Amino acid sequence: MDPAVFEEWMMTILVTVLVGFMGFIVWDLAKKSRAGRFGTLILFAVLGLGVLAFIIKTVVIAVIESR
Repeated sequence: MDPAVFEEWMMTILVTVLVGFMGFIVWDLAKKSRAGRFGTLILFAVLGLGVLAFIIKTVVIAVIESR
């Protein structure tokens, strides 16, 4: 297997695992701090914006490289 392909697969898999783990951490933080529904929603919205930024960056790089 080409190292570049392996790195791309591992980046995708490991970032997915990292985001899932961060979701668990945020859920646990919201539960322990008794943030309530709105606080939990805000915490997950901020995490979601970070993930969305990572996805947008990946898409923009792919579009730029395809030209």
